Amino acid sequence: MEKRVNINETEPQAFKAMLALEGYLATSQISKTEKELIKIRASQINGCAFCIDMHTKDALKYGETNQRIFLLNAWRETDLFTEKEKVILSMTEEITLIHNQGLSETSYQKAVLFFDKNQIAQIIMAIVTINAWNRIAVSTQLEPGK
Repeated sequence: MEKRVNINETEPQAFKAMLALEGYLATSQISKTEKELIKIRASQINGCAFCIDMHTKDALKYGETNQRIFLLNAWRETDLFTEKEKVILSMTEEITLIHNQGLSETSYQKAVLFFDKNQIAQIIMAIVTINAWNRIAVSTQLEPGK
């Protein structure tokens, strides 16, 4: 693969701003497992091998199971995920695929049943942030495990 621009080296302030979003998310009420489910699912949709590799490893480190990771792209067809996690995954898919319709009223109303306004905002920011990271990694052709 052709070597592309390294944004961290070329535009360190932009990279620092992205890391600040991660710092904010580290203080959020979203659990580590929930954050990793968001990151993996958005990365699957966006075809970001670098992020899928990184976040499946992180999820395992935080206690996620292989089976749930293997079935994440079919989360609707399994009972392995809680209703709360299914709401998060629905939000992740709809926000990641914003060109379809964005966050639907149905998903938003389900989120209100499980989360307060701050938590909903934090979930949205987690989804937005991983989508930005996916775009950086795919555009610069970051390779998994490097």
